[in-house]
Amino acid sequence: MATEEPTDLLNALLALLRGGVPDRYLTPEDLVTMFSLPSVETVYQWRRKRIGPPGFRVGRYLRFNPAAVRAWEAERTALDDAA
Repeated sequence: MATEEPTDLLNALLALLRGGVPDRYLTPEDLVTMFSLPSVETVYQWRRKRIGPPGFRVGRYLRFNPAAVRAWEAERTALDDAA
């Protein structure tokens, strides 16, 4: 019978307690870096036009779920590949 390492068990428990919440949400600056965008204003324009990845506000700060950004990127890639 294989035994799990204590750290593996702890990580599994922490993931369960987080309920799928990522370790860190992305900032607009992170998106600028990820996609080599000209400025943060591009991210805000995407949001105003509703063409960018879905984000949410935490007070006055805009944040993005990494999984949602990955899904948005995959969707955009699929659309470009189909064209």
